[in-house]
Amino acid sequence: MPIGGGIIPATGSTQYTELTYVTRRAFIPKLVVQLYNSTPLMAALIANSQQASGGVSSVTVPVQGAQFVNAQWSDYSGSFNQPSVQQGAFNAEFDLKLMIAPVPFLGMEGAVQQDAAIIPLIEARMNDATNVMMDAMATALYTNYTNTQQFIGLPGAIDDGTNLTTYGNINRSTYTWWKSKVYNAGNVNPTRQNILQYISGTVKRGAEVPTFGVCGFGTWTLLAQDYVGQEQYVITPGNGFDGDANGPQAAFRALMVAGVPIYPDPYCPEGTVYFLNSNYLSL
Repeated sequence: MPIGGGIIPATGSTQYTELTYVTRRAFIPKLVVQLYNSTPLMAALIANSQQASGGVSSVTVPVQGAQFVNAQWSDYSGSFNQPSVQQGAFNAEFDLKLMIAPVPFLGMEGAVQQDAAIIPLIEARMNDATNVMMDAMATALYTNYTNTQQFIGLPGAIDDGTNLTTYGNINRSTYTWWKSKVYNAGNVNPTRQNILQYISGTVKRGAEVPTFGVCGFGTWTLLAQDYVGQEQYVITPGNGFDGDANGPQAAFRALMVAGVPIYPDPYCPEGTVYFLNSNYLSL
């Protein structure tokens, strides 16, 4: 008997052919998806998502970019100069974007799979439609600032006017308060010290501490090297490393700098760290 792999005869032998005629296969009734990644940015956006309806400039966000009033020093009399009316409010206006994932379904395919499907193809396609759209959104959020039919991503939203002069119908050259703070770190590895420096600059520019930061896995791993060498293991007295069923914990899921967790995101370009505030971030 020609020997194949495992308990199966060699492919192409008469024994193998005969077995395929009379033997069922052992299927695992699950479709293991190998294509997609999870992303903390999309998780934050979905967590803060809000429903929007149609219209022209369908998403309008009033923003203050200048003082409404001026303060004055006075004396015992309490006198002051007549105040003037100053424009402080502006509208940031964004258009809704449309994404479509067509799902094919053949009638005869349904008839063949009726009561006989191991993996119903229509269910696999419907599940894939969600994954494909999430992948497209996550990709656009880190790369797109030119295609107006797609999401305008972080390169356009968090920008000093280099990539996108007008964002949300507000011109960054005219209204400089609409610019983001962008630092060119140069050819340096990320460390806790320089990440702290950029967080401080972000707070100085934007008045609030960012709620989280994202960067590529390679950049995040370089930052993690600044932590791992400083780790300490605390063991319960009387126990050894093998005395705890969970074992000693090492390394981190998020790297905390000045209270700001830094997460790795597979879609973020290497060498770039974005500091975001989820209080003003939603899908």
